[in-house]
Amino acid sequence: MPDPNLLPVRVWDLPTRLFHWVLALAIAGSVLSAKIGGNAMVWHFRFGYVVFTLLAFRLLWGLIGGRWSRFASFLYSPRTVWRYLRGAPRPGEALDVGHNPLGSLSVFALLAVLAVQVGTGLVADDEIANLGPLNRFVSSATGLAATGWHKQWGQGLILGLVALHVAAIVFYLLRRKINLVWPMLQGDKLLPAGTPASTDGLPQHVLALALLVACASLASWVVGLGG
Repeated sequence: MPDPNLLPVRVWDLPTRLFHWVLALAIAGSVLSAKIGGNAMVWHFRFGYVVFTLLAFRLLWGLIGGRWSRFASFLYSPRTVWRYLRGAPRPGEALDVGHNPLGSLSVFALLAVLAVQVGTGLVADDEIANLGPLNRFVSSATGLAATGWHKQWGQGLILGLVALHVAAIVFYLLRRKINLVWPMLQGDKLLPAGTPASTDGLPQHVLALALLVACASLASWVVGLGG
């Protein structure tokens, strides 16, 4: 029976939810197309450009998006992380509304690794048939080193972080009876009355769309620098 003291509160705004699921699809498509190789590499590059666009968007949305999507809401100090691990949060600390301290570390790590992965992909050279659009701006040694990272460590770290993310979702569902997927689908969480909500109206959606178009244009311009 639902707790009568808890009310639905908008935590994840629509742009953040769409970012999350489109990024998941783009990562899956990128990894799968790389495994297939051959003609599928055309799609590998396309998925990479989508990830580039999404990362640029998330960087901006992390500054001006909904309350719980902003980096400021889940940029925790080491002491806060330690208190969370000990189960001793301070009164009033809303550590489980948006990304909790452990989840925030996972988010920042994934964004950072994806940024490096996009960067190395842009200058990569597999010495067979695939050349990153910006490869001509780096030395041959740099291009080969970027390719090595992109195909080995970078891919491994991404798969490891995704696996950790899925494991955390399963753990919270089975051990703590908390469904982390549903709020990322429909936006709301059942939380105590008075919990601040994220703004998620038409003005925010229009702003997000404008930012997305700008980020897509930026990605297209960067890729086009390679000629």
